Amino acid sequence: MKKIYYFILLMLTASFGATMQSCSDEEMPTTYYTSVKQTAAAFISADPERFSEFEAILNRSNYYTLLSTYGTFTLFAPTNSAVDRYLKQNGWASVNDIPQAKCDTIARTHIVKRGAYFTTDVSDASLPEMNMNDRYITISSDSDVTNGNALVFYVNKNSKMIARDDSVTNGVVHTIDQVLEASNLFLPDLIDENPKLKIFSEALHLTGMSDSISKYIDESYTISLDSVVDGVATMYGGRPTQAYWPEKRYFKFSAFVETDSIFALHGINNLDDLKAYAKKVYDQTYPNDAGLYDDDWTNRKNPLNRFISYHLIDRLGNYSDWVSTGAIREQCCVTSVLDPEDYYETMCPGTIARFSGPSVGLFINRKGLQNNASIRGVKVLSPSESGQADQNALNGMYHFIDDILVYSTDVRDKVLNTRIRIDGTTMSADFMNAGARGHLGENYITGFKHAYIKDWKVSEETFIGVHSNEVYWHSYEGNAICLMGIYDVSMKLPPVPSGTYEIRMGYTVGVERGVVQVYLNNEPCGIPIDLRIYGVSPLVGWVADGDDENENLANDKAMHNRGYMKAMDSYRSSGGNVFRQNVENLRRVLVTTHLEEGKDYYLRFRQVLDDPKCYLSFDYIELCPASVYNSPVGEDPH
Repeated sequence: MKKIYYFILLMLTASFGATMQSCSDEEMPTTYYTSVKQTAAAFISADPERFSEFEAILNRSNYYTLLSTYGTFTLFAPTNSAVDRYLKQNGWASVNDIPQAKCDTIARTHIVKRGAYFTTDVSDASLPEMNMNDRYITISSDSDVTNGNALVFYVNKNSKMIARDDSVTNGVVHTIDQVLEASNLFLPDLIDENPKLKIFSEALHLTGMSDSISKYIDESYTISLDSVVDGVATMYGGRPTQAYWPEKRYFKFSAFVETDSIFALHGINNLDDLKAYAKKVYDQTYPNDAGLYDDDWTNRKNPLNRFISYHLIDRLGNYSDWVSTGAIREQCCVTSVLDPEDYYETMCPGTIARFSGPSVGLFINRKGLQNNASIRGVKVLSPSESGQADQNALNGMYHFIDDILVYSTDVRDKVLNTRIRIDGTTMSADFMNAGARGHLGENYITGFKHAYIKDWKVSEETFIGVHSNEVYWHSYEGNAICLMGIYDVSMKLPPVPSGTYEIRMGYTVGVERGVVQVYLNNEPCGIPIDLRIYGVSPLVGWVADGDDENENLANDKAMHNRGYMKAMDSYRSSGGNVFRQNVENLRRVLVTTHLEEGKDYYLRFRQVLDDPKCYLSFDYIELCPASVYNSPVGEDPH
């Protein structure tokens, strides 16, 4: 790592200033924010009748000073009555009786350090940033039937916002009626606690998958504090950018669960019924394994094991994390032609799940556009649709689904018979578990140590980091993986159904990008790719679309014959053209080959130029089956 740090430090700039999310009163809409000229700490001190107890907690834990400083904080402030109830429940007479470690935890639980999040920004979702205890805070809403059906917001399901969106000079304050507490249970134990999940819980333990989702912290991971707090300034994309490293490496998981009532709709009333259902489905999907592993519950080829493990993903994903949402969706996704989508490898070996976000919600294994779907898939319930259950565990969370989720022959042969576009930030669980995917508009990079990126192999000479989301960024989903130095990186491709695929790389051209040789399982994919060549070069053959559709198709074919494609027309940078219209947004066809389900495939990217200043802004990969790229009607431009 020393070589990497030295390389980045060479690029320091004295003029660096990370752009932060603005929270000045002049820039806030005055129609729904309270305008106050004081810090979050001063806001608390100015109202002792409501907040004197919470102020005492902040002072005891030394976080009052933090909230007095410049920054962008979201503070959830419990009232005096809320703190008094909390004290009584725990047998403490006053704030002074709270053990110091517990007092510190309470304070950190109520503070989000990066970002001022108003209810107009985040509704029915988790905040994009974790609180200072590295836990996500969920906002849900409901109608208050006793008050003219007025909209009421809840924090972590059970704490009601009694005042919200109070703007302060360093962020925003929301007043709540209960002290926030986070469960310390691991994900399997939290599922066990819910009486509505009895059948799923029993199957989770019988298959041994409960043990597979019980990890939490990688004790072998260490990083210096200055890398976490101060970071390192570097030039990326022609501008100064700050790189920070995660303080800890977490193992986290997501489960998508059916309640007993959902199972009952399909005639499944106990564990034996579920065993029979799983066997019926997975004997069809894997006929060569039928009958071989029926009573071997922990075997990964057992039907019940496959059923349960297909419900599990080895990363924490809040409801709003699985596909593009918020500003990225609203400003950049062209939802008239393609719903926001992403694909994730599940814990059932050799399988992926397709996530899509039409306007009607979040779905798994859906095929269609907007409200029209040829295959509906399974709906994931939003926080507001999920009732009062605490779904957030210490090492992950579970989501309720409204139908039975399976990797059926229809999923394999129809839902996944499509161009599979995989954003770079989804290609390792560590990118999501560190909270690197989804940061919005702060112009910084989350750096990663080489040995601590699941499914990636990184050379010593490589700096690797995930850039925060930017709505104006010329990268798919507003982010990219930054590879700098004399890099040599291999990444595992997510599994796909067996077949012939065209493997493509989506990237943005730039004079500082360099030249890269790509390999599939160490076999070269053609000649090196010069990332500095724009689409208008004769080597690429990019020609702007005109009014003649046949001529446009002919130009596309000529480009494809050269190994290139225009980018998609389903995504744009904020206020800009769709990527298909940009000469700097390209797709490179890497190789056409047969991919076998259950076999691991690695793409390797090696910098050819002997220049440590060159970098690759790795954006996305496409795995396009022959049925799509070789279709008689042609592949759509979306």
